[in-house]
Amino acid sequence: MSATSSFLAQLANVPDEELVKRVLEGDTALYEIIMRRHNQLLYRVVRSILPNDDEAEDVMQDAYVRAYEHLDQFTGRAQFRTWLTRIAIHEALARVRRSMRFSPLSARKKFDGDPMDILVASDRTPEEQAADSELRNLLERAIAQLPESYRSVLVLRDVQEMSIDEVAAILDLSEGTVKVRLHRARRALRKMIYDRAGGQLAGAFPFPAVRCDRVVANVFRRVCTPHRD
Repeated sequence: MSATSSFLAQLANVPDEELVKRVLEGDTALYEIIMRRHNQLLYRVVRSILPNDDEAEDVMQDAYVRAYEHLDQFTGRAQFRTWLTRIAIHEALARVRRSMRFSPLSARKKFDGDPMDILVASDRTPEEQAADSELRNLLERAIAQLPESYRSVLVLRDVQEMSIDEVAAILDLSEGTVKVRLHRARRALRKMIYDRAGGQLAGAFPFPAVRCDRVVANVFRRVCTPHRD
């Protein structure tokens, strides 16, 4: 077992709130545990809003830095992952707004009618149907075609398996709105792949160890570098 794996294993059962308390008390190395624990969640959520992996990684790092800088503002009224995810979503949406200000109107996506109408169906061979990686790729492409408001709800509820009330808290929506958007997202996906996806849904948008290491290293480099006025 590597030193990092051993480090993670020793603190696997320590609640987020306890880790936050210890980081605020000066044990800043424990912030690595927080990041590694939530990297998959944040990547999936941010990637559901942004168009590519590189931007998603950048925004994840921004979100972790912002959370670190405002860690003393976490009050514990909600779960830590709810608080952290809301920061990540805020950062992702801010990135989208900035990019839209500098992109031609004609280049922006417009979704009218059923979102699945823009997906192109394809005949898959038996070999492709048996390949889990191909199924995940198909699922990811389909999810990417949904409007952002549907994607965020779907990823949080069905991919991350969060409860309706937590999804509502993260996205600042009513539980009724979450349920409506989730129903519409599922209905749209079902036309092409949802019924065939089965247990593969939880494997969508994997966050491999190399990315995890890169995000952790970049965030620590930023938060440990003294600010210059």
